Amino acid sequence: MKKLLVFGVGLIGGSLALALKAAQTGWHVTGIGRTGDSLQEALALGIIDEAASDLAAALKDADIVMIATPVAQIAPILQRIAPYLEDKTVITDAGSTKADIAEQAQNILGKAASRFVPGHPIAGAEKSGPAAAQANLYQNRNVVLTPGEQTDPAALNAVRELWLSTGAIVREMSASSHDTIFAAVSHLPHLLAFALVDELAARPDANQFFEFAASGFRDFTRIAGSSPEMWRDISLANRTALLQELDHYQAALSGLREILEQGDSTGLQALFERASHARNDWARQQASASWKN
Repeated sequence: MKKLLVFGVGLIGGSLALALKAAQTGWHVTGIGRTGDSLQEALALGIIDEAASDLAAALKDADIVMIATPVAQIAPILQRIAPYLEDKTVITDAGSTKADIAEQAQNILGKAASRFVPGHPIAGAEKSGPAAAQANLYQNRNVVLTPGEQTDPAALNAVRELWLSTGAIVREMSASSHDTIFAAVSHLPHLLAFALVDELAARPDANQFFEFAASGFRDFTRIAGSSPEMWRDISLANRTALLQELDHYQAALSGLREILEQGDSTGLQALFERASHARNDWARQQASASWKN
């Protein structure tokens, strides 16, 4: 059997394990994590086949190592595993930032860096932990791989095949392009949702605001229920691109404020129509892609 070692057996790592089992791909999944309770829960739920505590033993004969932890934990894990990596072992990750992780891997892994394939599954939920794992989480979802010039083609193919077996759509791009795109369409929306909820919660009459909040507030702020630790790490790791996106958004808000101050109904409607059309076009494209797959 092929051996997959997963660091972090929560939503992302656990869903990968369940998807591989559902597809009957012949992978033996060993889990390793910060807490024994999480590993025991993953074992009880049938997510992993084995829970490991001895790092050297866990890495023996491993075909692929998946690091599915908050991004700030990835570099320390790379440092821990580097002395025990075998020549055949491929390493990948599921972090939401890529340029920083690729650089860290290059500095830490030495010659094994050619077998490190940075990855990012574009799937998730505001829930975390092994109980949140879903076998179908990656069905028809994009997984972005960001190989560098030094990446071993065989390692890249191994990680690509791993994700394809889960039903995912595998895409490739540069690490810098990835970080720029996801600062805008993922990291910034989370930052805004957290900020809105925090601002309202800090008001003396916060309870009254939350009492009357309905579907619009629920939909806009759903992602503020995500892991604070994870999004702290992502925001700091991609802060350069994220700061640029904040500048763009603040400029847009300034323009919107000016339209409101002037009572410019024509300008306001034009902005809303542009945004509505763009959003509806995107939704139709998403629905069409999902139907075709």
